[in-house]
Amino acid sequence: MNFTLIKDFMTLLEQFESDNKTSQNSYPPTIEGFKLWVSGKENAESVCDAAEPYWEGKENGRTAESAISTLLVHLNRYAKTYSKSAITDSEFSTQEDFIYLINLKAFGEMTKMALIKKNIHDKPVGMLIIARLLRQGLIEQTDSDLDKRSKLIRISDRGKAILEKQMKKIRQATNIVAGNLNHNEKMDLIRILNKLDRFHYPIFARNISSDELINKLYDEYSFKE
Repeated sequence: MNFTLIKDFMTLLEQFESDNKTSQNSYPPTIEGFKLWVSGKENAESVCDAAEPYWEGKENGRTAESAISTLLVHLNRYAKTYSKSAITDSEFSTQEDFIYLINLKAFGEMTKMALIKKNIHDKPVGMLIIARLLRQGLIEQTDSDLDKRSKLIRISDRGKAILEKQMKKIRQATNIVAGNLNHNEKMDLIRILNKLDRFHYPIFARNISSDELINKLYDEYSFKE
């Protein structure tokens, strides 16, 4: 019996259990979870060892932060193009319409502001979307038992039927957005985007005015110039 191999395995298993306790992206405590962790660890190490990628304008001093910001904007526009195609000949006016319904179907009834914040919208924009969905009978609203001043909204039976009718094309659009990424690349991208989302959402939720947002964040965080 190869005791050295067993010792190395036990050391690796201890590291897996330790990482699982402290990591925000934990794996299931099973052999499959262990295998996924090992695979992710190898991928992360190979990425660290890889040469820096090229981005447009790099040779002229363009920063990585500038490239990331531009690429995220581009990807958002690509996604909107596919979403627009997915709702052709439907009762949805924009992709926000079906995203609001998907959230209500997945998470149940909630206040208007909770739904607006979940979709990272300003209040005026979110209220317009909600008003449109109410007019179309795709959502319903009732008084809250906890706060009579607040309204709870939920997806209506009609909204569920209209959404289900369009879901095939919506799923096809999301598949196209993921493009030619393989499974491991999708998992890596989700981890990175989750990390960015966890950074940005608390800032968004503070509703800092636009005229002081940048200066306030630079006072609070350390950003490399």
